[in-house]
Amino acid sequence: MKFLPRVSSRGLVAVAAAVAATAGLVTQSVGAPAPAAVQATPLQQQLDTLLQDPRYDGSQVGLVVRDATTGETLYDHDGGSRLLPASNTKLFSSTAAMHTLGADYRFHTDALATAQVTAGKLRGNLYLKGFGDPTSLESDYVGLAQQLAKAGIRRIDGDLIADDTYFDKVRLGDSWAWDDEPFYYSAQISALTLAPNTDYDSGTAIVESRPGATVGAPVNLTLVPANDVIKLVNTATTGAAGSANTLTIERDHGTNIVRVTGSVPAGAAVGQEWVTVWEPELYAADVFRRALTAQGIKVVGHLRTSATPATARRLARDESMTVGELMTPFLKLSNNMHAETLVKAMGAVAAASGSWSAGLDVVTDYAQSVGVDTSKIRLSDGSGLSRKVNVTAKSVTDILLAAQHEPWFQQWYDALPIAGNPNRFVGGTLRSRMANTPAANNLHGKTGSLTGVTALSGYVTTKDGRKLVFSMISNNYLSSPRSVEDAVGVLLASWTDQAAVTAIKPSLSRTAADTCGEWVKAC
Repeated sequence: MKFLPRVSSRGLVAVAAAVAATAGLVTQSVGAPAPAAVQATPLQQQLDTLLQDPRYDGSQVGLVVRDATTGETLYDHDGGSRLLPASNTKLFSSTAAMHTLGADYRFHTDALATAQVTAGKLRGNLYLKGFGDPTSLESDYVGLAQQLAKAGIRRIDGDLIADDTYFDKVRLGDSWAWDDEPFYYSAQISALTLAPNTDYDSGTAIVESRPGATVGAPVNLTLVPANDVIKLVNTATTGAAGSANTLTIERDHGTNIVRVTGSVPAGAAVGQEWVTVWEPELYAADVFRRALTAQGIKVVGHLRTSATPATARRLARDESMTVGELMTPFLKLSNNMHAETLVKAMGAVAAASGSWSAGLDVVTDYAQSVGVDTSKIRLSDGSGLSRKVNVTAKSVTDILLAAQHEPWFQQWYDALPIAGNPNRFVGGTLRSRMANTPAANNLHGKTGSLTGVTALSGYVTTKDGRKLVFSMISNNYLSSPRSVEDAVGVLLASWTDQAAVTAIKPSLSRTAADTCGEWVKAC
């Protein structure tokens, strides 16, 4: 069976002259009778049926399926309509980063000084300058301190100065929601930052909570990593065993005051909540100062921010993993901060401007260079957290097709979430979806999730061994059609030209995938 190119519709379609010729049909001459409509293929018919799901009443969906080798369009339902893609935006930013920065690019963080070191004393300021590393951990700042101690430095007579001027001062993306600010998926973007864990959630800290020794006692709190920038205001108490856990942890806007309220039942396990940090460069520098102290290096002066003088010399350097390696935590866990850091880094490297505008120009230029009609899309950030981003399902498939021909493709492809694989750093945001189906350990895709938005785009191999690319973006629904996405993925993975394929029916009940979204740590 040969799949025919598909024009957007839910039923039978007429095809353009060029498409008809490709299908072996005769084009209509002037004055000749109109040709009969072309019969939809069985695959098209089944996809049409899936998109007739009542959850799409009053909402929009774009779905394009193409042959990954030839680029032939096998199905197109509103593939040219602009839709909000959520984290499918990361397909644009990640491919542009692999192309522009390169898979071997490493971020770095430097300790620098203009003053001389005499008898173990740095007779001036110590500058901590960040160059955008979103993977910096407490252990990396310890490593910098160890380098300084090894060089014989025992005292800093001046101030410890945090320098994040490699990027601009705009901390949050265009149209990011104010009520997302306290939460880890909406952290501030800084060239000097810190992550509390190996998910590399830069710009955040973890508040650990433990019930007190007796009912009514205050809840015990711990900051990870320990720091003096975040100020915990704790009014939470310990409840009776078996009582509801009502603990709430949230940062006040414009400050690093984190208020902890509610109740934790006696005997509860240790809880963890990620909070964003206001001005993360000071957070990173504070953790670094603690590391200096632990290495026996005293800082006499204060902690403040400023630019590093051009005459400063480097005393120590920490380097990140490569951008190619970063793709795994970035794409598997759909890390927004990685996307935005990469965008600003592209601006800094390619245009000497570590800003969103400069970086997004680089992303757009790359998309255009590989065949995307960028006049028909709008990129407003790198992660898709912005509600101003508009792309088409066709433009996403253009990116997916082009990426296959890049030298870095295999590493990037492996970093995409893999359906139904329970390993968190393999299955990623698809680990609980399409399990025990032909799509499991087959479909590599990027998810997208916002209120009223779900998207899934990627690669899948049919039962016949034919590799496909697809993009499905749904907007403005009231009840999540994510199970329809999964049904599309399973249908494509199950498809064979050799026999009829049993119709796939999406679940009508809410699943964990519907309620979790991408950025819920417990899911």
